Amino acid sequence: MGSRRDFVKTTALAGAGLFMLPNISFGAMTGESDQKLKIAFIGIGERGIMHLSNAMYRKDVEVTAICDVDPKRIDIALKMISDRKFAKPLVFDKSDNDYKNLLDLKEVDAVVISTPWLWHTRMAVDSMKAGKYTGLEVSAANTLEECWDLVNTHEATGSHLMILENVNYRRDVLAVLNMVKQNVFGELVHFRCGYQHDLREVKFNNGTQPYGGGVEFGDKGYSEAKWRTQHSLLRNADVYPTHGLGPIAVMCDINRGNRLMSLTSHASKGIGLHNYIVDKGGKDHPNAKLKFKQGDVITTTVETTNGETIIITHDCNLPRPYSLGFRVQGANGLWEVDGNRIYIEGKSNPHRWDAADEWLEKYDHPLWKKYGEKATGAGHGGMDFFVLNAFIESAKENSAPPMDAYDAAAWSSITPLSEASIENNGEPQDIPDFTRGMWVKRKPYNWIKESY
Repeated sequence: MGSRRDFVKTTALAGAGLFMLPNISFGAMTGESDQKLKIAFIGIGERGIMHLSNAMYRKDVEVTAICDVDPKRIDIALKMISDRKFAKPLVFDKSDNDYKNLLDLKEVDAVVISTPWLWHTRMAVDSMKAGKYTGLEVSAANTLEECWDLVNTHEATGSHLMILENVNYRRDVLAVLNMVKQNVFGELVHFRCGYQHDLREVKFNNGTQPYGGGVEFGDKGYSEAKWRTQHSLLRNADVYPTHGLGPIAVMCDINRGNRLMSLTSHASKGIGLHNYIVDKGGKDHPNAKLKFKQGDVITTTVETTNGETIIITHDCNLPRPYSLGFRVQGANGLWEVDGNRIYIEGKSNPHRWDAADEWLEKYDHPLWKKYGEKATGAGHGGMDFFVLNAFIESAKENSAPPMDAYDAAAWSSITPLSEASIENNGEPQDIPDFTRGMWVKRKPYNWIKESY
């Protein structure tokens, strides 16, 4: 712990531009900082390997440890590390709990966790207790108890947690956030968002093709099919809310002058996964006899303290194109991602949509203007580049991250609360105040800076 404190004290910020947060810059990417962040990766599947790859583009990072129970993933990571001329890290692969030995290392300042959902909270809690700056993939928690575990551990230890919600850094999302902060839409009233993504070939995957190639899951599955599909079998809930809610929560200052108050949820019938199994594997396949609990389309309506409403949609089991379904609406107009359209009163022709392109270009976020080329190829259209760099810069300073433990808890609470509402015929559910009243005083992060 002593070496970590010394590291935090002596790390110097590189570069003058502070673009999203107080005390956060991207200057270290140029190699101007001599001090290196010692970072470990727990879980190096497809998501973890992307974070590992992006981290190694920086000159101020040292990969000191990796952890995974799949030897194939360890081999892939070690080869990538060697090919990029980084020193070989310590490897932890002996058991499900070997990650705890990794957390004991004094050679680790920060940890990125990219494991199956059921491991997220317990690993993040252990990481914070070990004094590590913790980055946690989405969703952060499965139950209300786990949501409180994240908050309580952060407060008890003083260790920071950042939820690694990459969609908050999507180019159009940051441009619209810029518009929100400049009052283009006027007083905010209503939002729509969600996760609408045909994942049938991800949930049933035997590894014969990059995606799809079978109707197996669990022990017979490959990659996410090993664990993700089980949630659809057993839970009728919005199990993946943060890709949509995260950006909207920042736009309406959730946990920072506003908070999520209550929700109601409803689920449609669930036929999509069964139909997929019958179509690909035949009606006599053993999995065709399973009854999937999750409804194909789950709709959650959230109310905020400031009077906005947010509709969140989970739609992953039916054939459809990908969309996060964003809609941002205020007293002066609205933006909708589907159709790439916008309407601003007094600027647009009455009752007619404008194409959003010119507006998004006009309000393009300074981060994307400056680092857009560097983000090319970083994963998910460049979003992964920005979210990991924000994590690393926050960890170097040991400062509060842009999306913290309170955000992780509030955004992830949609899962257990939607489950309870659906189980009780749409009964309203109160959303806990994870800040314990501090949302009244907490100030929004400066995602938009006026001068550069």
